Amino acid sequence: MTTAERIDVERDTGTAERPAALTVPAARADGCPFDPAPGVERARREDPVTRATLWDGSSCWLVTRHQDVREVLGDPRFSADATRPGFPFLTAGAREIVGSNPIFIRQDDPDHARLRRMLTADFMVKKVEAMRPEVQRIADELLDRMTDGRSSADLVAEFALPLPSLVICLLLGVPYEDHEFFQERSRILLSLRSAAEDVRTSSDELQDYLIRLAESKRQRPDDGIVSRLVARGELDSADIASMGRLLLVAGHETTANMTALSTLTLLRNPEQLARLRNDPSLIKGAVEELLRYLTIVHNGLPRIATEDVTLGGATIRAGEGVLCTINTANRDEDVFPGGDTLDVGRDARRHVAFGFGVHQCLGQPLARVELQIALETLLRRLPELRLGIPFEDVPFRHDMGIYGVHALPIAW
Repeated sequence: MTTAERIDVERDTGTAERPAALTVPAARADGCPFDPAPGVERARREDPVTRATLWDGSSCWLVTRHQDVREVLGDPRFSADATRPGFPFLTAGAREIVGSNPIFIRQDDPDHARLRRMLTADFMVKKVEAMRPEVQRIADELLDRMTDGRSSADLVAEFALPLPSLVICLLLGVPYEDHEFFQERSRILLSLRSAAEDVRTSSDELQDYLIRLAESKRQRPDDGIVSRLVARGELDSADIASMGRLLLVAGHETTANMTALSTLTLLRNPEQLARLRNDPSLIKGAVEELLRYLTIVHNGLPRIATEDVTLGGATIRAGEGVLCTINTANRDEDVFPGGDTLDVGRDARRHVAFGFGVHQCLGQPLARVELQIALETLLRRLPELRLGIPFEDVPFRHDMGIYGVHALPIAW
């Protein structure tokens, strides 16, 4: 048990109180880097609805099983509104920016639904599937550049990160030449170690950048999402910037880290890698299995109860925070037998890697297409792909809200 896990917390069963031993965020560093944090995984097996301590000493409920996680995320009595007192923030930075630049995923219906509908058409499956040739072109060009006269590279810097960054910039109408600016601020926003002041500054700088971008689209419209939001005339530039900030950060960070971490996972599971090489038709299902197995949103999805709710034998009171650990839900053996093992032939479609309910990830069709193309292209074009450093030296993102690797040296 780690030092962090020894922090005492109270468990409220509705009758008596007893000490528990969990704190969140919880690091994977104490176990296999592909698995959920050992203490949280133990809670799923032994005490699936339990109390835990947050970074600031406040407490929340930890919900760890697949059925219970889906119940919370699908129940309107559990609010996503981060302005409610008692909302379970995972970092000081997350709490710092909630009131200044709100994003619609931290709002409830009807405001959440109204804003989400403005973006739904841009991420419909049919629309995203039509983008496949363009995503494939970008993937091939990046690999052409990466492999030109060379036999090694950092997969993160040269392929996994620029691929979704280029795609989301195209979708939004953001100049890709500004990618270093928004990627650096994204890193600060997602770091579990960033000081609150640094998070606020980075958020404000990104917000100001996107406000200026929105204003420029009024004079020079294009086919991007930002320009279309401006043309609707329903939102001011600050609201458009807040929506753009969410899409820009989430649109490259999640897919970039899934691409690199999936590649590393396959290299560590050579029999599964061989199955994909021998049968590329497995790619779509393999992406779902990797999403389930890795679950890079590893610290959970926060909610707050708006009324008393009984869940898993515990009474969650109105005003109490709840954290749904979707990575443990995705390892639940009642839903995914042998869930601690990777099986690229598994039917993993019931995973909750994209969340569940009305706040389920809007961009999941795009993420799927990008991951399918990225992995298929890597395996097809680099038949001798291998890890370029010892596995023990891989720098995992234990310090970040979106899990993955900071770098992935490879060779071929």
